[in-house]
Amino acid sequence: VQLQASGGGLVQAGGSLRLSCTASGRTFSNYFMGWFRQAPGKEREVVAAISGSGSSVFYSDFVKGRFTIFRFNARNTVYLQMNSLTPEDTAVYYCAAGTGSFTRGYDYWGQGTLVTVSS
Repeated sequence: VQLQASGGGLVQAGGSLRLSCTASGRTFSNYFMGWFRQAPGKEREVVAAISGSGSSVFYSDFVKGRFTIFRFNARNTVYLQMNSLTPEDTAVYYCAAGTGSFTRGYDYWGQGTLVTVSS
């Protein structure tokens, strides 16, 4: 599976961004899809994840109520809608595909897209 993430950029605190990740190479709906992020000097952390059908989702506590993950399997694309952004959300965001669970077992990774939130 090849993953291409896009949509990052510079936004002011309180603003919104939508990240996209498009997959190719395998049957997209067979895979959990996750969004992870890594801030400078910090470990990578899971942000949100969604099951293959889109019927189940997971959010880390720090994004609940602000971020929404959804997917369009017909477009082989998963999205992360990010609202009410804060400077603490600044990080490189990665999409990943796997067959394990929401938080582990990801086999394929995109290249990352940088999100910078200014105060």
